[in-house]
Parts: sequence; structure tokens; C-alpha cells
Amino acid sequence: MYQEGDSIQDFTLPGTNAAGEEVDLTLKNLLQGRDYTILYFYPRDNTPGCTTEACDFRDNLKLISPKANVVGCSPDKPATHQKFREKQSLNFPLISDMEKKLMAQFGAFGEKKNYGKIVQGVIRSTFILDGQGTLLKAMRNIKAKGHVERILKELEALN
Repeated sequence: MYQEGDSIQDFTLPGTNAAGEEVDLTLKNLLQGRDYTILYFYPRDNTPGCTTEACDFRDNLKLISPKANVVGCSPDKPATHQKFREKQSLNFPLISDMEKKLMAQFGAFGEKKNYGKIVQGVIRSTFILDGQGTLLKAMRNIKAKGHVERILKELEALN
């Protein structure tokens, strides 16, 4: 599992880019253009918490984008991401990690409590990477609501 200070290995996964096209996304491409990249993992498209989180990133992208790229990742298929993007007018890339391998590398998949029961699933998590792919900040098991406000504070602290 990646820890703060680790260099993230490049990966290639299907998804949708910021323009909504289905493409293969690589870490190298996602890091381009900004000092930082926010990579967040969420359980499922079009669920209440995941929609809240995605829309919070969408609504605050103008505050985030001078410093960082935003990329969402879930186990959903690219076609499901596309529908989610369109329905919520999302303006950032979404990665499809259907085999949950990338999530496992980040510690964003595993045991969690769901309605009092221990289950295997996606652990809502966010990571801030620098332009070279070094993990600067790991936030695991976060709450969807108000999360972007915390991200903005973390970005301020990095400068």
C-alpha cells in the first residue's frame, strides 16, 4: 500500500477524459498541466454520497484548478462514468478500476464498515500527488460532504 513519500508507478486504465471521451488514462497524462493532482476513490457512480462528492469537486474546480488536476476513480465501467459525467455535468476525468488493483495499491479497497457490518469494498479516499507522481498526502476513509474544503486547505499548506 502506498504511503506518503512513495513514488506512484505509472498505470493505464480506461475512463473518460475531461471532455467526456472514452480513453485510456495514464498517470503520466493525469499529472500534466498543474503542480498537483488530486486522485480520489469513490464506491459507485450515481449514488448519493458519491454524487455529493463529485459535485463538490465540480463546483469548486475553479478554486482547485490553478493548482491541481482532479481525477475520480471507481470500479464502474467507462460507459457508466460517461452517464454519470453527463447527468452531473462533471468537468474532470474519471478512471475505471474494474479489477480494483489501483484501489488496492492505494489502500482504497478492503474491509470497511457498512451499516454496522464489516464488508469488502471501496474505501472513500483521496490522495494528493505532486507533478512527478510522489504521494504527498493520503486521506483514507473520509466523508463525502465538506471534503473539498479540506482539500483546498491541504493545497494551501503545500504552497
